[in-house]
This record gives sequence, structure tokens and C-alpha cells, in this order.
Amino acid sequence: MNSVQRPEASAVTAAITAASGNTESAHWVAVCRPDDILPGTGVCARVDGRHVAVFRLGEDQFYAIDNVDPRSQASVLSRGLVGNLGDRLVVASPLYKNHFDLRSGECLEAPEQSVSAHHVRVEAGRVLVALG
Repeated sequence: MNSVQRPEASAVTAAITAASGNTESAHWVAVCRPDDILPGTGVCARVDGRHVAVFRLGEDQFYAIDNVDPRSQASVLSRGLVGNLGDRLVVASPLYKNHFDLRSGECLEAPEQSVSAHHVRVEAGRVLVALG
């Protein structure tokens, strides 16, 4: 584990989703510490009984989408390859290689197989997720 200290009053809020809404009243769930996710990778967490993939890009950009690949129904998206297609940040499903936009959850190859995107913020040294 890396022992890098982050500012406790950090207002890092990244990746939120294309979904609009009031995040102030959202139910936020702590899933891990920021350093538990290596940059360019993802982890799986259960948030209110739902499998969620949480990704870290760079030092302070976090994104969350459903972890279940809609085509296979396997909980694997957190293990996909993260990158970009044009100006879109995406994860490629490790099973069928479909690309999911990290901001919106949209499946680029088959929009009918899109997943939900969720709100993410870092506060008091914890990555918090609220279902979007």
C-alpha cells in the first residue's frame, strides 16, 4: 500500500455522470481509499447491493459504471482495459470487447447494451459512490 497522504478536506469530484440530479441528497457509500485503485485500472465494489466498477484515471479522476457486462451478465467490466476512443474515456469489456463510456455508461458498439453511470467523489481519504 502506498502511504501518500491526501488532503482530508479534498473537494475532488470527478466523473460524475451524464445523469443530472441533486447529489447532495444522494446515498454515498465509501468503497475504498484512492490509493487502493492504481491509475488506469478499476475495482469492483458492491453499492447498495449492486455491482459497480470504479475506475481511476490519473491522480484524481474517478469514474463509476455498472460492473455487469450486459451481453454476458458477468460482473467483469472493472477488469477491462481503460483508454480512450477519440475524446471519449472508455473501458473495453474483457469478454466481448464492447466499449463503455466511463462518463455515461453508453455502449459505443450497441447503445441498447449500455450500463448505468454513477456519481463518484473523494472525501476524507475515501472514494465514495452514489448510484446514478
